[in-house]
Amino acid sequence: MNQAPAARRWQLAATTLLAALLLLCLAWELWLAPLRPGGSWLALKTLPLLWIFPGIARGHNYTYRASTMLILAYFTEGVVRGWSDSGLSARLGLAEIVLSVAFFIAVIAHVRASRRIRPATSATTA
Repeated sequence: MNQAPAARRWQLAATTLLAALLLLCLAWELWLAPLRPGGSWLALKTLPLLWIFPGIARGHNYTYRASTMLILAYFTEGVVRGWSDSGLSARLGLAEIVLSVAFFIAVIAHVRASRRIRPATSATTA
């Protein structure tokens, strides 16, 4: 896909932030501060992120637009757990908030940058 340099930079940023959020969620629920010792089934919350990862990495605009709605669930979880938990779990919730907001910004910026470079498809008049 032919992309402007700005769109490519935002694509890289979104892909990196999504990978970081994926790793954070997985490490959180398996090792760092799981709900139960030894890990919890809440680690399955990474599956929707894994599902959209290929589309984000390839720069598919439909996936970018759909991910703006999906990321709200991770933002909400970060707010709830950052507010209600204590210790490491609360700090991980705050990290989830930061990563989800940064991902949201990168996605919106990518969609806007890629929209500017699309060629106009107007009919030629004779």
